[in-house]
Amino acid sequence: MIDMDVRYDEVLQPLREAYDNGAAWRDGVSKEPWKLVERQAFRDRLASGARLLEVGAGTGQDSLFFQQQGLSVVAVDLSPVMVGHCRDKGVEAHVMDFLHLDFPAGSFDAVFAMNCLLHVPNRDLPAVLAAIRAVLRPGGLLFVGVYGGAESAEGPIEGDQHVPPRFFSRRTDEQLAGFATDAGFDVVDFHPVDTGRGFRFQSLTLGAGG
Repeated sequence: MIDMDVRYDEVLQPLREAYDNGAAWRDGVSKEPWKLVERQAFRDRLASGARLLEVGAGTGQDSLFFQQQGLSVVAVDLSPVMVGHCRDKGVEAHVMDFLHLDFPAGSFDAVFAMNCLLHVPNRDLPAVLAAIRAVLRPGGLLFVGVYGGAESAEGPIEGDQHVPPRFFSRRTDEQLAGFATDAGFDVVDFHPVDTGRGFRFQSLTLGAGG
């Protein structure tokens, strides 16, 4: 990865193309066990019937899980092909990006963001977190899961199998927590996960105070 001064609107179209092109492949990939643990832990924090928004939902595997667990689920993704996979699973889904979440304020009890906010440049992460917080009810919960660790870097990663290559932003723990608290969230839980593949996963559960 290399340091870059990139804005969110510049990475949207390449990301959309990459995930449109890779949707069928990604839909066939099984979830790694540690991801299932993180997902279940967040589910356990939510009341039955809670209304949940999944942003960057991909093909809807997690949205379907939450729906089968008794939650009222809405999925959004910037890739129309991904959204089609969500709808094929019986999940309400819409083509939207993080800065254009077209829902009334306070619409959701929870937001789930697994491995998607890592595509947002640091310069635009405050605006994205503000947009997500706006659709959460006071006291609602946000799960953020991203890869990061000792160093901060932005740009494409070597060997990315998606076409075109995707933009990534990796942040230190302190940097990520700082973005969250600056956006008005309370840190409920923050812990690292060893994925076993040389990647360090940052699991962050945030509360929307107020």
